[in-house]
Amino acid sequence: MKRFHKTRPVLSSVALAATLALGFSAGAAAQQGSAPMQSMPMQPGGANGAMNGMNPTNGTVGGTSTDNSSAGNTNGGGMPQVQQQGGVEFVSGGVGLDESKALQAARSQWPLSLRFTGRNAEFLADVHVQIVDAHGASVLDTTSRGPYMLVRVRPGRYTVHVSHNGIDKTSAVTVGANGSARASFIW
Repeated sequence: MKRFHKTRPVLSSVALAATLALGFSAGAAAQQGSAPMQSMPMQPGGANGAMNGMNPTNGTVGGTSTDNSSAGNTNGGGMPQVQQQGGVEFVSGGVGLDESKALQAARSQWPLSLRFTGRNAEFLADVHVQIVDAHGASVLDTTSRGPYMLVRVRPGRYTVHVSHNGIDKTSAVTVGANGSARASFIW
């Protein structure tokens, strides 16, 4: 943190993100001048690392500084940003109500719809997803940002491999020429 003569402290983007991630108590104390705030080293998985949603590389909370997947982006209507990997388009999310409703409404327009929940129907995020075609070639290898993932793949047979908290699951799906295949995974 930098301190200028006779001014209140100025937080760097990393310190500001850490303050937001840890709550406003430390930042409020620093702003009131009651105690100087010490800079905290970025450590993955620590109290201020990637495990709590902060990107240790650039100090952003909830993604990266180039994250275009949040609700209200250029797709509008709460729909997360469509991404592409090779020849496959996909979108994932659904943690917020707007995003969840937008993804559910769009399911019929996508060839493959995936849903990730816990045993008590709680929504899950950070699910690793790998989709393999009938020839064993990986067509998508990514991590879902929320409980819903919509994937635009060609008609055919696929095996969907998912992993959450070290537990792997697999499902075979057939995507028809004019239909929408669905698979739900419950941990």
